[in-house]
Amino acid sequence: MLDARLRKLIDPPLDSLGRRLARLGVSANSVTWTGFLVGCGAWAMLALGSYGWALALILLNRLADGLDGAVARHARLTDLGGYLDIVLDFFFYAGVVFFFAVGRPAEALPAAFLIFSFVGTGASFLTFAALAAKRGITSAARGSKSIYYLGGLTEGTETIALFVGICLLPDLFAWFAWIFGALCWLTTAVRVWQAVETFRR
Repeated sequence: MLDARLRKLIDPPLDSLGRRLARLGVSANSVTWTGFLVGCGAWAMLALGSYGWALALILLNRLADGLDGAVARHARLTDLGGYLDIVLDFFFYAGVVFFFAVGRPAEALPAAFLIFSFVGTGASFLTFAALAAKRGITSAARGSKSIYYLGGLTEGTETIALFVGICLLPDLFAWFAWIFGALCWLTTAVRVWQAVETFRR
């Protein structure tokens, strides 16, 4: 919901940094993989209950996620880069929730519901993108992307806010998980409706 607005604020500094890294010969894929490895560190910290460190690593992972696209725009956009960006993002999102539950087994049920909800948003997002590409439907509302980015109530910005919340207030994880999971299913329902309206024509 907030991604398109946030892009207006973060794109200029990311673009500037991405241009510099591209000139230094840094590849977008190396930024993507580095960000993912940092995210794996966040998983370890969540499992250990070190939420301050987990938060710092989560934010660094998200910085890399925004930066790899900026590097690619000044070097070379590739299908592989777009693929890795999306796939590793989905691994990272689910991993944050899973490893939080590893550190707090009592939170397994709300964690399972939240991951279940991520499947709904992910499936509705990726399937729409695949069919949009087939039909030549494009959008630049969320910047230059390898695939069509379908909006919703729970996009990247809201997911980052969720992760910040569970790191700062881990005792409220269950509330965050149930509420955010419900919003994910509302997002999924809206996306399915959008798909029906778009592809039936």
